[in-house]
Amino acid sequence: MKDYRRHLETLRKAAAETALIRDLATNPRKRELFAKLTVHLNTLAAEVERAMAAANELPGSNGDTRP
Repeated sequence: MKDYRRHLETLRKAAAETALIRDLATNPRKRELFAKLTVHLNTLAAEVERAMAAANELPGSNGDTRP
């Protein structure tokens, strides 16, 4: 579960950084590219959050996702 948390933090940080770049971009094509990248990274972070929640809902789950 610690790996999930670390990946989630990494994705959220990257999304915030790309959003900042998007907001500072003066080139419309670059602004659009970073907007799409921000959405994609936020979507990935949401998927990691869903996986974490699903792992915690399993009966007898201790949050360890190793087989």
